[in-house]
Amino acid sequence: MKKYSMETLVGVFMLICIVCVAYLTLKLGDVSVVGDTTYPLFAKFTSVSGLKVGSSVEMVGMQVGRVAGLSMDQKDMVAVVELRIDKSVKIYDDAVASIKSNGLLGDKFIKIDAGGGGKLLPPKGTITETEPPVDLIELISKYAFGDVEKKTPKDGK
Repeated sequence: MKKYSMETLVGVFMLICIVCVAYLTLKLGDVSVVGDTTYPLFAKFTSVSGLKVGSSVEMVGMQVGRVAGLSMDQKDMVAVVELRIDKSVKIYDDAVASIKSNGLLGDKFIKIDAGGGGKLLPPKGTITETEPPVDLIELISKYAFGDVEKKTPKDGK
């Protein structure tokens, strides 16, 4: 009888471990079992240098979504970024999306200025106003090699 109670105890322990591993896998993988709490939006950029799938999407300093995919539009020769935005967040068609950096060498993320003067963007809508990331290496090389234009006052002072 003792042998069966020990096997039962080990079985219950293993079942609890499997449930915990499954829960952590779903939570860490941002997988939703019950229903999707996000909607897709798209943004077209001339460059997405440094941006990765999984990068955050922020609005007013708060994370409101993630980058779900990166692709290229061969016709217009632009990068298309798929965003997954929380359903509680409303973005309008006059919104501006820009690629920013966390610090000097930090990860890239997308910052959205939501707009508000236009119509509400529907799911699978496209943000048309975008700003590509600033290329720090290019700016430094322009400054170092004298390509930066010096502006002088018109009155000669």
